[in-house]
Amino acid sequence: KRGKANTMPPPCSLLCRLATLLCVWALCQAQLDTKLPPGTPIIQLRLAGDKHKHYEGRVEVYYNGEWGTVCDDDFSIHAANVVCRELGYVEAVSWSPSSKYGKGEGRIWLDNVHCSGLERTLAQCESNGFGVSDCKHSEDVGVVCSQRRIAGFKFISTLTNNVEDVRIRAISSQRKRVPMTEGYLEVKDGGKWRQICDLEWTEMNSRVICGMYGFPGEKRYNTKVYKKKNYWGFGVNCTGNEASLHGCKLGHKVELRGNTTCEKGLPVVVNCVPGRAFAPSHAQGFSKAYRVEQPLVRLRGGANIGEGRVEVLKNGEWGTVCDDSWNLEAATVVCRELGFGSAKEALTGGKLGQGMGPVHMNEVKCSGFEKSLTECYFNRDALGCSHEEDAAVRCNVPAMGFQNRLRLSGGRNPFEGRVEVLAEKNGSLVWGTVCSDSWGTIEATVVCRQLGLGFANNAFQETWYWSGDVSADDVVMSGVRCSGTEMTLAQCLHHGKHLDCPRGGGRFAAGVSCSETAPDLVLNAQVVEHTTYLEDRPMYILQCANEEHCLSSSAAAATSSSYRRLLRFSSQIHNNGLTDFRPRAAHNSWIWHECHRHYHSMEVFTHYDLLSLNGTKVAEGHKASFCLEDTQCEEGIEKRYECANFGQQGITVGCWDTYRHDIDCQWIDVTDVVPGDYIFQVVINPNFEVAESDYTNNVMKCRCRYDGHRIWMYNCYIGERPEITGYNIIECDGHLSCSKPFCLWMTTFQRGLNSEKINA
Repeated sequence: KRGKANTMPPPCSLLCRLATLLCVWALCQAQLDTKLPPGTPIIQLRLAGDKHKHYEGRVEVYYNGEWGTVCDDDFSIHAANVVCRELGYVEAVSWSPSSKYGKGEGRIWLDNVHCSGLERTLAQCESNGFGVSDCKHSEDVGVVCSQRRIAGFKFISTLTNNVEDVRIRAISSQRKRVPMTEGYLEVKDGGKWRQICDLEWTEMNSRVICGMYGFPGEKRYNTKVYKKKNYWGFGVNCTGNEASLHGCKLGHKVELRGNTTCEKGLPVVVNCVPGRAFAPSHAQGFSKAYRVEQPLVRLRGGANIGEGRVEVLKNGEWGTVCDDSWNLEAATVVCRELGFGSAKEALTGGKLGQGMGPVHMNEVKCSGFEKSLTECYFNRDALGCSHEEDAAVRCNVPAMGFQNRLRLSGGRNPFEGRVEVLAEKNGSLVWGTVCSDSWGTIEATVVCRQLGLGFANNAFQETWYWSGDVSADDVVMSGVRCSGTEMTLAQCLHHGKHLDCPRGGGRFAAGVSCSETAPDLVLNAQVVEHTTYLEDRPMYILQCANEEHCLSSSAAAATSSSYRRLLRFSSQIHNNGLTDFRPRAAHNSWIWHECHRHYHSMEVFTHYDLLSLNGTKVAEGHKASFCLEDTQCEEGIEKRYECANFGQQGITVGCWDTYRHDIDCQWIDVTDVVPGDYIFQVVINPNFEVAESDYTNNVMKCRCRYDGHRIWMYNCYIGERPEITGYNIIECDGHLSCSKPFCLWMTTFQRGLNSEKINA
């Protein structure tokens, strides 16, 4: 072979190059798999500081019995890759100088670190030597690692031993329970599952385990049903604030002595308490719908269960939280308060959509053990904070198996298809379709949430173009009506076993398409409140408005010389979502209205109603979307939609569409209304024609007083007004506190001060 190569030296082929790369890879793997060279310092790494995700943070090194930091001088992406791989992540995404994650404490162990990227540990990289540095902690380096973990990587970082995985294994009597809340805690080491001796196990350890599995709390268990088996050789030591077992430290070594191992103890068992939405019910199996029970904090705009923008209630008004100092500890308090586990991510920068109204909290600092976010220290001065800085969370939620009972079939991609449900029929479980009668966007929203596919994009009542499983053509669910808060389609109202579907399944089965993002329309309540007035307008110039049904029914009999009294106002509709709001109807199907000489892309875009105090409608109006466009946008955002010349219609993210008070149909005809107190209501996208991330903020209500000549509009608010008789956050000496209509003792936490009790 060598002789042939000398006589015929062809250029290296693709196969040759591939072989060379494989050899290099094999050498690298061999280098990584070998033991550390003699004399290599033994270190341990962790990511610490003001971080938002468990895979990012300030790089800290444990050496010679002390934790210290790494200086950013000469640090590179190669060094970041070494750090991330040493921590079990596939690679580094980026690194940050100048103490982005806060200043560390203690020694600065490493400075002028030079890595090739192939080192197995940071200790193998060239540097000035341990403890040799001229840096300050303002130069502490941080990294962001890839979320992907190295397959089979040992889970808990220690100096000499690691584990590969962790699980809760239920005993036989508990295995059919959903969610599984109790069982042995087992770790996988050397390919074998082993139990942990409970001699040094604490409630803080159980708190971390339950949190990572989506449960907000833990409780005692019956020790008599559990027996000793194969033990692991170490204990575990958690502070209780870790997002997962990955962040805990290794405990004392356990001497393995066969049947006498952990002789005075038992295997660790955890017994977790599920949140209310996930708790089994003897009568119903599960709670009917996903409802946030805590009145002071809520999540909005999230695509999946357990995520969203954080909003808090103060003085009867919902507002957002500024992301300054927002971290996993604060996010975990929110998650546990709402019945979820610990936080997976603390999101910043309005990543799950921007809110409206005030910013109630800034620079929130939590220990992680508070019962409510309102107990954390915070700065009530939100100057400089905009909704671009709204904080959000993603929480750990229990494994409920919801995705196993629903599927999409026949679509072009995993985000669309015919909806098929696993249902019981003649004593066995079979797949079948859902009747499309009354099927709409709200029902599609529940399907997408149940499958973890985000928001609904469209709801389909015909699916003949999707070739689903023929054996699943039969209808197994009909009459589905959802409120939009359900976690599963089965929790929606439906006919049960008494199916009624005249059109049948097959080509007329229900279908959906899902999207990871969605628009979110919100009306500016202040603009409505500040622009309201009455106008008496002659009937002869209202003919076009009358043709478009913008006047009350009595206008049909009115003479051209008579007048109509109109309640006029401006509306400013913002898109605070993560994608543009577009009409559902295609461009070529818009309806031309000859009288006003324009197209309607949505026949009903808003409803305007005047209600009595008991909710009875006394007058109404509606606005067709003759022109959805970007009237104005936030700084740095370009307008994309305008109606001129039959242009594309829509509202761009970060822009708003203003309907001025002086255009046709921007009113309610109150000619027949008698003087009194009323409720003025505006509903955007009332028929849910276009999918949004949040429909609860599509309704605006105001109190209204009419004396027959003048009108007053006041106390306008978005969504449902909180119950005045329930717990509510009020301003108390400049701090948020809990209140009740009667006298009680309450605790208020003052920023920078110890908690004190005051008489309400």
